Amino acid sequence: MSDLTDLYQEVILEHKRHPRNFRPMLGANRNVDGHNPLCGDHIHLHVKLNGDVIEDVSFEGAGCAISTASASMMTEAVKGKRRAEAQALFQRVHGLLTGEDEGVDPSALGRLAIFSGVRNFPSRVKCASLSWHTLNAALREDGEDVVTTE
Repeated sequence: MSDLTDLYQEVILEHKRHPRNFRPMLGANRNVDGHNPLCGDHIHLHVKLNGDVIEDVSFEGAGCAISTASASMMTEAVKGKRRAEAQALFQRVHGLLTGEDEGVDPSALGRLAIFSGVRNFPSRVKCASLSWHTLNAALREDGEDVVTTE
């Protein structure tokens, strides 16, 4: 189990040091801010929807390693997906993080499964879920900014 924990930490730290899709985006048609008041993480998410497809997604902001890694991996996971696919992935990841959905199979989430241990640290769930809640808001029509409260 120690090897698996070490691998998870290595992946999270790699995404913290070199986050994917960390950049401003010209031409985004959805821009939403997310904030985690518990530890100060904040994210500005840019989404370019082409019809119902997430053509591009990027983020800016600052946060802890878990928050940054989650945003980085989220952008990789949803780019090119249809809105409904991304929203379904949000539900599965949220269930994984919170433990609310016992039916979530971590292996079905690929690399995102590294966040499965976060639910054992309730104060870190908001860090890992911030980017996902922000994406979910960007995909809704209202696109309201997000403050993690759950």
